[in-house]
Amino acid sequence: MARGFAEQEKENIKRSLKEACKQSWTQYGYKKTSVDELCRRAGISKGAFYLFFESKEALFCEVLCSVQEQICNEALRIMERQRDKNGAAEALKFIYREYDENNFLYDSDTVDFTIFMNKLSQEQAERMKESNHMAQQLFLRQPYLKLKVHGDMALSVIYSLIMNIKHRDILPHNHTETFDFMVDHLIETLYE
Repeated sequence: MARGFAEQEKENIKRSLKEACKQSWTQYGYKKTSVDELCRRAGISKGAFYLFFESKEALFCEVLCSVQEQICNEALRIMERQRDKNGAAEALKFIYREYDENNFLYDSDTVDFTIFMNKLSQEQAERMKESNHMAQQLFLRQPYLKLKVHGDMALSVIYSLIMNIKHRDILPHNHTETFDFMVDHLIETLYE
């Protein structure tokens, strides 16, 4: 990192860049988020940006993986506090609300996301794959949760529920309440 920045400054700048990236990605998408704008919001020059991240894609990868990890860690804490299917239901509700705030977590079928993925290095793509795998295993690997259905079926149901967020604007009823209703009823068929 740059010698011109004190350690605390480096941490603050990196945090500012990540927060600016998260906000801009949610609002404008990957392609329309410029390094210049991120630097302006973080209060650094474009040249200084590359002291913190090797590329725009490295920053986006860092943001996506860290947000996924934070969500998984909090969902796990929720499930640890209530070690049964009701804890799993509460964790799912938490995840859905986080996805609602961060559309870049689920817009993976857009051209914008494809452009982003195509620009990732092999190492970055592998990190994203590992982060996704961690999220997928969250509801399968807890010793206090016993599935009533095959693991692939449970994952498919959970994924389908969460991905309903893509259709939230066309639902005739509040999408969050609808999600909660579905989770409360489906959790009984997934876990003992």
